[in-house]
Amino acid sequence: MFRTMRRAKCQLSTEAAEKILREGDYGVLALEGDDGYPYAVPINYAVDGEKIFFHSAKTGHKLDAIRRNDKASLCVVGKHTVVAEEFTTYFTSVIAFGRIKLVEDDADPDKLRGLELLADKFSPNVDAALRAKELARLSAVVVPVMTIEHLTGKAAREIIRNGQIV
Repeated sequence: MFRTMRRAKCQLSTEAAEKILREGDYGVLALEGDDGYPYAVPINYAVDGEKIFFHSAKTGHKLDAIRRNDKASLCVVGKHTVVAEEFTTYFTSVIAFGRIKLVEDDADPDKLRGLELLADKFSPNVDAALRAKELARLSAVVVPVMTIEHLTGKAAREIIRNGQIV
């Protein structure tokens, strides 16, 4: 169902790919947009096992696209260093493929879990009262949850050759 990587020597181990995914700050979520056009949107995320959690307003292009087709991919770039004299970039990246479920029901445990994970990742030092106030706004957001079906990681040849992976 999923393609094998053409440059197999550049493929990272599952463990290295998972680490890049967990530690990334943001990714680009790719969906089928309006009239069949691709729609790619930069987005914050948090990972818990095989699930990737996002947050969203209750309306918009992203949700319309997910409702129309739940298949998605998320691309995250780990390291990236432009090496001008070599006309290349040293990079690590991952692409996760999966299906997204929109969690709209405040009683669904994935909704609070997703928001807690996002708060832990992006606002770890925020005052507890402020955090509780934000998390109490469950009904104001939708939490898209992507279940990973396939994950690949890739690194520039030079990084693999020099043993600099993650």
